[in-house]
Amino acid sequence: MSKVNLLGLSRESLEAFFAEQGEKAFRATQVMKWIHHRGVTDFAAMTDLSKSLRERLEAVAEVRLPTVEFDQASADGTRKWVFRLDSGNSVETVYIPEEKRATLCVSSQVGCSLTCRFCSTARQGFNRNLRAEEIVAQVFLANRLLEHEVVPGRKITNVVFMGMGEPLLNFDAVVEAARVLVDDLAYGLSKRRVTISTAGVVPAIDRLAEAVDVSLAVSLHAPNNAVRDELVPLNRKYPLEVLMPALDRFSPRSSIETITYEYVMLEGVNDSDDHARELADLLRDRPVKVNLIPFNPFPGSGYACSSNNRMHAFGRILLANGLCTTIRKTRGEDISAACGQLVGEVEDRSRREQRLQRMNIGA
Repeated sequence: MSKVNLLGLSRESLEAFFAEQGEKAFRATQVMKWIHHRGVTDFAAMTDLSKSLRERLEAVAEVRLPTVEFDQASADGTRKWVFRLDSGNSVETVYIPEEKRATLCVSSQVGCSLTCRFCSTARQGFNRNLRAEEIVAQVFLANRLLEHEVVPGRKITNVVFMGMGEPLLNFDAVVEAARVLVDDLAYGLSKRRVTISTAGVVPAIDRLAEAVDVSLAVSLHAPNNAVRDELVPLNRKYPLEVLMPALDRFSPRSSIETITYEYVMLEGVNDSDDHARELADLLRDRPVKVNLIPFNPFPGSGYACSSNNRMHAFGRILLANGLCTTIRKTRGEDISAACGQLVGEVEDRSRREQRLQRMNIGA
């Protein structure tokens, strides 16, 4: 019988686990604090548990972590880790330090089943979904690896599900992991500081606000269906006239009304003044924040980044139309840790084609 990895269990799931063991619910509180507050993975060291319970946990449970396969720092302080999973796959996780924030960009899948044209991760194919414990492990290990850094004791303050994969195509594991991240017994992150990103999986957006109260970001990248069909093929299944009403339904059900829209700037593709005005019309009267993202080139992409002048001109049009807009600073580009550059080690690309056929969105 395989052991249960307790690392990715939310408070409710851990209480259910202990109930199955004939234990009281408060055991979940004790074990969560040992694991997530103190970083202890050895049941024998959890001294406020009885010896018999510790021995029983050794037999039926574990706190298993991926191994650190690669650790590289960027000139700007960004840091990329490659974590080797027990399946033999690897995923990438990126730490982005700022003066008052420590942001971790976590992966939710090994590879990605979507084929967004400007994303190098998407070019690598799809292998499998991550389990909740494999998602939480990225935060656990980041805190451990940062323990002796320049800022002693600094912990991750923000988590964004913007690494490898489409989070809402791994809905259950992502929601369970997010519940752990916001729980005071675990990492205690503010719901405003945990952001789940999606390319627009409408059925999952409709479920998300009821499942966990965190922030939402949408990889929009185009102001109309014609351009978005090309850049984000998922749009062929869930076009803007379907996506935008779903986002309008999400906002009132979440305590965080503002949705962040990510918009990668591609020279001559989606960056004209007309595109900016069209985007302003699309988002008008909605509580939004727009992040304009400089495109990070990779071999064979076929795209170029918009110039600084073009990006600022685009942003000024959005601002003039009342949209909160920022131009994101590129971080970690020298170690291929910037937006759209994560690739990891991905196998069995045929699974991506099967997933796309099931979704009926084409290659």
